[in-house]
Amino acid sequence: MRTSIRINYTAAYLLLILSMFFLLNKYGHSIMLDTLIQEKETCLYEEANLIAQEYVSDINSLNSALKSSIPQLRKQLESLETLSGTRFWLIDNSGIILIDSSLTDNKEGTNINYYDNTFLNNQTYTGNSLKKLLSFKMLSIIYPLTSNQKTNGYIVLFYSLDELEKKATHYIDNIIICFFLFFILLFLAFAYLDYQTRKPLNIMKKALKEYSDGHFDYKMEEISVREYKELSAAIRYLATKTENMNDYQKKFVANVSHDFRSPLTSIRGYTEAILDGTIPQEMQEKYLNIILFETERLTKLTGSLLELNQFENNGIILDPSTFDINQAIKMTTAAFEQRCKEKHISIELIFSKKSILVDADINKIEQVIQNLVDNAIKFSHHDSTIEIYTVERSGKVFVSVKDHGIGIPKGNISKIWNRFYKSDLSRGKDQTGTGLGLSITKEILKAHGENINVISTEGVGTEFIFTLCVHRSAASRS
Repeated sequence: MRTSIRINYTAAYLLLILSMFFLLNKYGHSIMLDTLIQEKETCLYEEANLIAQEYVSDINSLNSALKSSIPQLRKQLESLETLSGTRFWLIDNSGIILIDSSLTDNKEGTNINYYDNTFLNNQTYTGNSLKKLLSFKMLSIIYPLTSNQKTNGYIVLFYSLDELEKKATHYIDNIIICFFLFFILLFLAFAYLDYQTRKPLNIMKKALKEYSDGHFDYKMEEISVREYKELSAAIRYLATKTENMNDYQKKFVANVSHDFRSPLTSIRGYTEAILDGTIPQEMQEKYLNIILFETERLTKLTGSLLELNQFENNGIILDPSTFDINQAIKMTTAAFEQRCKEKHISIELIFSKKSILVDADINKIEQVIQNLVDNAIKFSHHDSTIEIYTVERSGKVFVSVKDHGIGIPKGNISKIWNRFYKSDLSRGKDQTGTGLGLSITKEILKAHGENINVISTEGVGTEFIFTLCVHRSAASRS
């Protein structure tokens, strides 16, 4: 079932109203009635005590003493009933009603023990145990008149429970009216919250639609609420990353297309020329070597792409071991001897120690060294030197590959880790490169939990520095 914020707010609002009305009418009325009964009990007891002290406190024998004063006392009690709504009975110790303040339903002379012989044993009584004597429910206070530890009679006060229930209902109705006014304010509050919630969501919804349609230049409206503002900032950040990713994908496809098209064009052109006889037989070997060279370029590019794709999808699976990084550098650089001779470049190995043991994947680290040395040779000037340093500090070995070549423009240093990136200065020199070597290098070191940094000055040279963990036992000895 689909819902909306407005529906949820409306449901919550109606639930609050219904719950409040139910609680007020069900429990609120009951609590109010109990409170009124307790207050009335206290009031009636004080009134009974006052009557006893005022009129009959010094009478030892109630029956004989009241014969002369009954008419006067009856009038006073009748007046009190008229003023307070409380009915008064004066009862002797045998249960006979001597005075009844009621003018309409007078019960004088009646013995209430005939109707309920336990009634006078109570202090308070709520309800109607004297149904044949009284036709409605009462709150009753039974106040005994005693003298010398002897009960001479009782003052009984009655107050209608219907009146108390009416008062309770009246108070609850007034509270409901107050709550009704409160719910009007609450409705406005919910309406405001609904607006404050839906407006930023609609803004972000519109922005997401624009971004999903590729309109990354769309400017989202400003949102004032902090949480939504943070969410909108996250959406803008996501849009920027998506835009960059789209640009990267376009450049990626363009670079792949370019790097594939050039060797494929050469391969096709020279192959057709050989087949149709345009290239004489004595020249065919030269162009077959060119075809072989371009084929190797395509093989290298395809292999690098597959390797990077595997890194992204499955992560780099390492096979760690302990080996001498200095020896690995010697073995790797030896493979570049022929290329160094062609450019009259010398490689100097400068090690702070004869042997430094590290814990890493030797094959992957040799690939890192190979990529860095390959770049250094490629972009070095003729008759120059490449220095490779290793130094151990604080449980790490720092490996540096430094050339004295064309360098990297300052504005391009952050881009060299991007796939297929080739600076304008390097395009004429980098004929066999794929632009993926440094990307692979960084991924390998990242998998090892290590870093690689670059320092370069255009026209002066470039230095790459990466770290590895020194073998634990060797590190503890040092």
